[in-house]
Amino acid sequence: MKLSDGFHQIGWAIITIIGMIASFAGLIIASKHLPIGIAYPVWTGISAVGSVIVGAGLFHDQMNWLTWIFVILLIISIIVIKIST
Repeated sequence: MKLSDGFHQIGWAIITIIGMIASFAGLIIASKHLPIGIAYPVWTGISAVGSVIVGAGLFHDQMNWLTWIFVILLIISIIVIKIST
């Protein structure tokens, strides 16, 4: 979304929209197999972790060690939520 420059760069805007549709489709599929109370937090967590990783890797966002600890805890939480259902 950042690369679309406020949806002014049409190619990146289209890629963003396709990504959003794919993301929501994943949530719809997950909610068919999991209770929404589990599917939504897992979907949100995966999106949050993905955003942090893309920000750090692609945009060179600076994050301190505490941020990375909480990202790791979020990943562990997602895994445990999925395993426990």
